[in-house]
Amino acid sequence: MKVGRVLGKTLPNVEAIDLELLLSKVLNVTRANLKAYPERELSSNEEFEFTRLLERRSKGEPVAYLLGHKEFWSLDFLVTPDVLIPRPDTELLVEMALERLQSLPQARVLDLGTGCGAIALSIGHAMPNITVIATDASADALQVAKLNAKHLKITNVEFALGNWFAAVATTQHVLFDVILSNPPYVAKFDPHLTQDGLNYEPKRALVAGLEGMDDLQVIISNASSYLFSGGQLLVEHGYDQEALVKAEFIKAGFKEVTVYKDLAGNSRVTTGVWY
Repeated sequence: MKVGRVLGKTLPNVEAIDLELLLSKVLNVTRANLKAYPERELSSNEEFEFTRLLERRSKGEPVAYLLGHKEFWSLDFLVTPDVLIPRPDTELLVEMALERLQSLPQARVLDLGTGCGAIALSIGHAMPNITVIATDASADALQVAKLNAKHLKITNVEFALGNWFAAVATTQHVLFDVILSNPPYVAKFDPHLTQDGLNYEPKRALVAGLEGMDDLQVIISNASSYLFSGGQLLVEHGYDQEALVKAEFIKAGFKEVTVYKDLAGNSRVTTGVWY
C-alpha cells in the first residue's frame, strides 16, 4: 500500500489528521514528508503496525496515547494511560500563573495533581530561577512526570507523592507564593465521560463526586495554610462551575476572587489572593 492511498482513506471516528499522525509515527517521518512522497510503499511490517494503530483509534482510543506524546505550551510531553492528556484549555492556567510570577523571580510554586507534569514543567521551563513542587497521589503518574522533566532537561521542579497537601505536609511547614491545580472536576454521572475518548483516561484524574466539586473543595479550603500573605491560589474548573468555585473561594476567605475565560469563552480558571 502506498502513502498516498493511506492518506486518502475515510474511516469512522478517524480524522484526516489522525491518519497523518499515526502514519508519521509508523514511518518515523514528518507529516510534510508524507505529503512530499505519496508514492512511497509501506512494508508489510509498517502496514501491519499502522492497521493495528488505526483499529485502536477507530474504537475511540485517543491519538495522544497511540503516539505516546502530546504538545503543551510548545513543549513535547510523554503521555501514557496513567495520566490525563494535557488540554489546550489548561494553558490558560499556566498563562495566569506566569503573569503573577513575573514580579517574583525567586518564587516557590506548588502544583497539586501534576499528572504528566505539563503545568509544573511549563512554568519551570519558562522561569528557571523559581522552585516548583509538583505532587500527585499516583506513583505511576509521578514517574511519567519525572521522565518528562528528564526529557525536557528541566531541573527546578521537584516531585512529591501524596494526596493534595498531604504530599507537602512535613514537620517543617513550607509556604508558597503560588498554588495552582487542575484537579478532577467532572461530575460522577456526566455523560461526557463516555465520549471523546475520556473512558480511556484515568477516571481518578477526571471524576470528583456527584457535582465534580469534591477535590476543588479540599484544595480551596486548605490552601491558605500553605500560602504566604499575598500568595495566590489558581484552579481550573468546569465551564459550569464558576458560581460554585467562586463561592468556595469566598467562604475560605480569599480576596480579589477573579474568574477567567478560555479561548472558547467558557469560565475556566478562578484565582484568589490570601492576606
